[in-house]
Amino acid sequence: RRIAASAAAMHRVGEIRRTRVSGRMDNHERRVGTDWVVSLQGQSFPVTVEADQLGATVRFEDGAAMRIASSWTPGDQLAQIDVNGAPLVLKVGKISGGFRIRSRGADLKVHVRSPRQAELAELMPEKVAPDTSKLLLCPMPGLIVKIDVEVGEEVHEGQALCTVEAMKMENILRAERKGVVAKINAAAGDSLAVDEVIMEFEG
Repeated sequence: RRIAASAAAMHRVGEIRRTRVSGRMDNHERRVGTDWVVSLQGQSFPVTVEADQLGATVRFEDGAAMRIASSWTPGDQLAQIDVNGAPLVLKVGKISGGFRIRSRGADLKVHVRSPRQAELAELMPEKVAPDTSKLLLCPMPGLIVKIDVEVGEEVHEGQALCTVEAMKMENILRAERKGVVAKINAAAGDSLAVDEVIMEFEG
């Protein structure tokens, strides 16, 4: 909650700065809202930010409030924040729609959205990384020097599978777990690009 409240206050500072960009057309004036939804670690916190000359008061849905004071400005990589009188130091990076914040060893992606943006974000399908656990991928562009196994052979953890020559060095690729070689897609002498599939496994 301390990080969520801090991120909401920091986001508002950034939004205020954006409204002051010179050269805007009169009919495109931007107003900074007070209601935001902060998302981090799978949790969403609807908050209201009330700012004044000395800082901001961030109120949560349950009525709890946190007083935020800081001299942080957008672009600063270190934020020294006073949260209800207690110090909080954050390392801050920018990501689309929020911040990448490091605090006490934790690396967090914190998104600050308007209530409508948060509502739409909930509907976005989560991109699932492809399962490469049953594939041996070429780790770098290189030349296959030799293949040490055959289709149908059972391999054990740590067993040499093939040798790839890259940057005048030979790299032995080993099995990460027990399995059976289902298919071999490359042969000695083949030049492969990074992430090309050398072989596939069963089980």
